[in-house]
Amino acid sequence: MKSLSNATITITQGSSGALIECNGEWTLDNLAAIANELEAYEVISPVTWDMSGVTQLDSAGIALLHLYSQHFTSKGFESQIIGSKTEYLQLYNLLYAQPKKDLLVAKSNGYLYTLGYKTYTLLQGIHNFLHFLGEAFIVLLYSIRRPWLIRYRAIASHIITAGFDALPIIAVSSLLIGVVVAFQSIVQLQKFGADILIVDMIGISLTRELAPLITAIVIAGRSASAFTAQIGAMKMTQEIDAMKTMGFHPYLFLVWPRVIALMIVMPLLIFFADIIGIFGGMLIANTHSHLSYTEFANRLQGALPIKHFIIGISKGPFFAILIALVGTYRGFQVSLNTESIGLFTTKSVVSAIFLVIACDAVFSILLTELKL
Repeated sequence: MKSLSNATITITQGSSGALIECNGEWTLDNLAAIANELEAYEVISPVTWDMSGVTQLDSAGIALLHLYSQHFTSKGFESQIIGSKTEYLQLYNLLYAQPKKDLLVAKSNGYLYTLGYKTYTLLQGIHNFLHFLGEAFIVLLYSIRRPWLIRYRAIASHIITAGFDALPIIAVSSLLIGVVVAFQSIVQLQKFGADILIVDMIGISLTRELAPLITAIVIAGRSASAFTAQIGAMKMTQEIDAMKTMGFHPYLFLVWPRVIALMIVMPLLIFFADIIGIFGGMLIANTHSHLSYTEFANRLQGALPIKHFIIGISKGPFFAILIALVGTYRGFQVSLNTESIGLFTTKSVVSAIFLVIACDAVFSILLTELKL
């Protein structure tokens, strides 16, 4: 027997195995000598720990017990604990029990399991996104009642980065779309001698559908990914946690300035895309159909009703809300590792583009039913 301050251990070797009787206070101050005794013990049979004599046990004692239990087990001998108080077992399980697996995770990876698990994941994602939307709109209502809390300087900054800085890529994309539409239309219209209808084709298709959709897809790839990466980096560096600690709501500072800024710039970008796209079509019409710029402009005034332009512009704020909310939502999903930033940035772009196309399809169906 070794007397160790307020702790003692007695190792008895029998025919059925070794019995280690533990007594006293197994706390941090009393563990050094106990560890030396256990380290010197050469295990040659199964070990039973009798904890009935322990009067006090802390996490350090639990760690020592677990360490040498694993040490004895690694040498091929069983190790079990008897006589322990309920609170000691609860502490041991809290520190070292294996985490319970998700009840929905099955051992089989069959078709039904895969279908069920993916369905559950999809529904869980929808639930989390709706929860994000609900909390974000509550914060919006709170800020509307207190307009001095709105970060106007941040909105202006995002207008520049998400709007003005996007003009070059919008210009190139719209110009190419106008050129492609004009090329494809002229080839077909020339067969019927209806070259002049190229103006109608370009004007209506660009202003009503193509310019808003292409602009939204470009902004989704550009701004949604940026929003996700920015907020994800802030989450990794614990800036969001610090913001909460100081009493600032992250949605008020990180979500709505981006949403409002994108809602402001999206209609302007669509208008810019309309002009550049029509200009591209005008160039091709003049080159291949010898349609003068003046004749094109005069024809456009009568062939393009104002309703098509208004419909295209009005889609902008809806696309902006979807893109900004998805980008910020994915940013808050980033975990504390660099790999997740790339993962959720990709997800934000894919989700934003999908929702933009789905929203545009809904617009088309509704406007067709309303005969607009």
